[in-house]
Amino acid sequence: MNTPPPAHPPVPGLLLRLAGPLQSWGEHSHFNDRDTLAFPTRSAITGLLAAALGRPRHQPPGDLADISLTVRVDRPGIRLRDFHTVGGGLSGPRSVITAEGTRRSPETSTLTSTRWYLADAAFTIALTRPDHTPPPTTWIQALHTPRWPLYLGRRSCPPAGPLLLGHSTHALHDLIHLPLAAPAPHTEHPDHQTVPVLFLSDQPLTALPTPDRPPHKDAGQEHSTVLDDPLDFTPTHRRYRARPLYRRTLTLPTDRCHGYGTRQLHALAAYTSSTYTPARPTLPERSPR
Repeated sequence: MNTPPPAHPPVPGLLLRLAGPLQSWGEHSHFNDRDTLAFPTRSAITGLLAAALGRPRHQPPGDLADISLTVRVDRPGIRLRDFHTVGGGLSGPRSVITAEGTRRSPETSTLTSTRWYLADAAFTIALTRPDHTPPPTTWIQALHTPRWPLYLGRRSCPPAGPLLLGHSTHALHDLIHLPLAAPAPHTEHPDHQTVPVLFLSDQPLTALPTPDRPPHKDAGQEHSTVLDDPLDFTPTHRRYRARPLYRRTLTLPTDRCHGYGTRQLHALAAYTSSTYTPARPTLPERSPR
């Protein structure tokens, strides 16, 4: 990372980029109704890390539960509702199983399902540990070469572009300074040179001071709770507990907004690598006339 280190104590961690056509971060999903929160959940990121390490669902979270999650909302995206049917046209041994273990009749085999997604959303995450110790190198290696495919909340939501941005000795500092996956606001007013950016965390956000002012008093106050702290991932015995949610909005310079696609990817590469050299397009040679 190529920005000067901050004055406050460093917090080492991993930096992740979660972007894709679709994402879904359920909190109260049950049976045929699948909701999504407006931001990545702690349970989903823990599960993503477990998948990268190749851990089965019945294995307790263990050391993976000892993480802290700070989310920067680059693009909130838009909520997308998917309504479809399940099991229609099937009969006999192929029909839907009931709660009693029998099969539904052809007249009742069709079930409706409503599932919610975030479309065109992008988040940058600092994955740290509460005691400020560095994440294990096995986590970094696993995210580089995951044992099982990684997805953004559901198997139908693969990540677009790089997921692991790298390891940082000042993860919260870099979370503020990394290029934003968002377009700059359209304004002609010379004083409007900043853009509001929302940060969410399971820890007080007092360690996110801006260069021009100290953190607001609300940065250390709990905003609400989220039921997404995993205790057991076993499919038939999933259990979660509530954890605190802290919110803070920072005003960042608009020159950190790099839009979408390759422009933002080039900006990320330039920030995370001191040896980055942008690729130059090769023009076809013209044949002599």
